[in-house]
Amino acid sequence: MSMLTPPGMGGKYRITGDRYPRMRRPRRRGRIILAAVAAVVALSLAGWGTLQLIDVFTGDGTKSSAAARKADCKAEPKPAALPPVSLKPGQITVNVYNATPRGGLAKAAADELKKRGFAIGKVGNAPEAYDKKVPGAGILLGGPEAQRGAFRVLATQLQGSQLKTDARKTADVDLILGTAFKTLAPKKDSDAALATLAKPAPEPSAKC
Repeated sequence: MSMLTPPGMGGKYRITGDRYPRMRRPRRRGRIILAAVAAVVALSLAGWGTLQLIDVFTGDGTKSSAAARKADCKAEPKPAALPPVSLKPGQITVNVYNATPRGGLAKAAADELKKRGFAIGKVGNAPEAYDKKVPGAGILLGGPEAQRGAFRVLATQLQGSQLKTDARKTADVDLILGTAFKTLAPKKDSDAALATLAKPAPEPSAKC
């Protein structure tokens, strides 16, 4: 009987052999998982901190940088897109022609333009090339020089007018009233437009 056989057990329950079960320490999986999670969190915080430092030095994504950009927009205006126009209405001679089937439009428009300070030339029906062939509000017709100032000044009096040049050498400009013409622009609006032409406001350097 083996020395490991309990007394009184007889020989029925014997522990034989020379190998015994080994007692292993339980694996600490919980600690391994916690360590992995802690490493991931640490890496995430490090990345987030790096992005914050980049934002601080580059000025992206912060309220302070947005305020700075807005201040820059106000501090660095662009020059006006078009140069100012010093030409006055009294320096422009306008020929008013009616290209519609309605009578009296040319005279009425010419009288109103005269009240607004324009010099009036010829008044009557439109030439055959334009008679009843102008679908819009009207056409401003003049020589190449008219594009430098006369067109821009006269266009303040008629919204939606089209600009067209011809080969004339004179400084006068034709206003040909089209089918869609109803009335000249309100005087207060045209006066405001004329003031803007004389002193155009600068455009901002960026959208604020």
